[in-house]
Amino acid sequence: MADLSRVVVSGPLEPFAADFAVELSRQGFKPLPVVHQMQLVADLSGWLAVERLGPAGLSSEVTVRFCEARRAAGCASRVTVRALGPLLGYLRGLGVAPAASVPVPVGAVEELLSRFRCYLERERGLVPAAARGYVDKVRPFLARFDGPDGLELERLGVVEVRGFVVEFCPRLGRRSAQLTVVALRSLLRFLHVEGELERSLAGEVPSVAGWRLSGLPKRLEPEQVRALLGSCDRATANGRRDFAILTVLARLGLRAGEAAGLSLDDVDWRAGEIVVCGKGDRCERLPLPVDVGEAIACYLRDGRPATAQGRTVFVRVVAPHGALTTGGITQVVAAAARRAGLPQIYAHRLRHTAASEMLRAGATLPEIGQVLRHRRAASTAIYAKVDRDALRSIARPWPGATR
Repeated sequence: MADLSRVVVSGPLEPFAADFAVELSRQGFKPLPVVHQMQLVADLSGWLAVERLGPAGLSSEVTVRFCEARRAAGCASRVTVRALGPLLGYLRGLGVAPAASVPVPVGAVEELLSRFRCYLERERGLVPAAARGYVDKVRPFLARFDGPDGLELERLGVVEVRGFVVEFCPRLGRRSAQLTVVALRSLLRFLHVEGELERSLAGEVPSVAGWRLSGLPKRLEPEQVRALLGSCDRATANGRRDFAILTVLARLGLRAGEAAGLSLDDVDWRAGEIVVCGKGDRCERLPLPVDVGEAIACYLRDGRPATAQGRTVFVRVVAPHGALTTGGITQVVAAAARRAGLPQIYAHRLRHTAASEMLRAGATLPEIGQVLRHRRAASTAIYAKVDRDALRSIARPWPGATR
């Protein structure tokens, strides 16, 4: 239990201090971080008293002013709005502090992009992260029509659309260029629907050259997978969690987001099955291999903190013990690769590895596509080139070549 005898909270936040300290401990904060948080509460409460404000005045703008005042006073730690996150979340949950304000778009370009983002989420069904990606891709295009009196969309025509793609996309990688073209088509459809354009120019956007299935999927060799798993110190809770994550990715071929979203309710221990919810909200039931089940069970029994929030299987090591994000899963793989002395590796490499191992074990492409939950057979076809022995048996000799 944290020793809070030397932390005195007076002012408008005093009535909430004791319960907030209990909540921090419940969320898994260690004693020293609890003390640091309570010192921050004391400082904020005193500052609010000087400013003649109460908890209801803790708007986003006020919290920024407080952080600026701390920096000006020479404080070197806990000087950002992020440091106030636990307290603000607690007070907002009680309803005594206002919700975080949503930034108001500034300028004609940002105002239109805000409407475009809402259209993508509400009408097209894109998740917020994907919608933001589309918005970021088309921002340079719309900026070309920003005039002193607003957007000059009357200048937007076929020449401008094609000129942007020809000029802008060669600077990008193939995947990034393809996403830019897709986002641009969506924007042009949106402008037509909104009445900003007399006709849709989506069909005038050039395609980005791409040769599907031209490359080989990058996979890890068995000894590299063993090194990756062996880099986890399974004597620690952190190591048991990372070992379980890597085992799930390498054996089942889950995407990083699918592993992050895995719930305790998705594991059917009696049936030996696991439910995976992937792209397009599709949920598939897969067999649960013994080694995967053992790795998950070991983590749940001796690694997952009792103060974990929510029902996700994998949670953060540092309090508050919330769900691990997609980026967190990716970083687990990257950190394991560094420990194992391997080149930079991310989660999707393990998905290719799982598919390659299934093919090597004799699984057919339709079976691999079913495990990987591919919607189209073409997505699985790239793995046909991995089985070189099978390809060698059907290869025809080059005309005129000697054996």
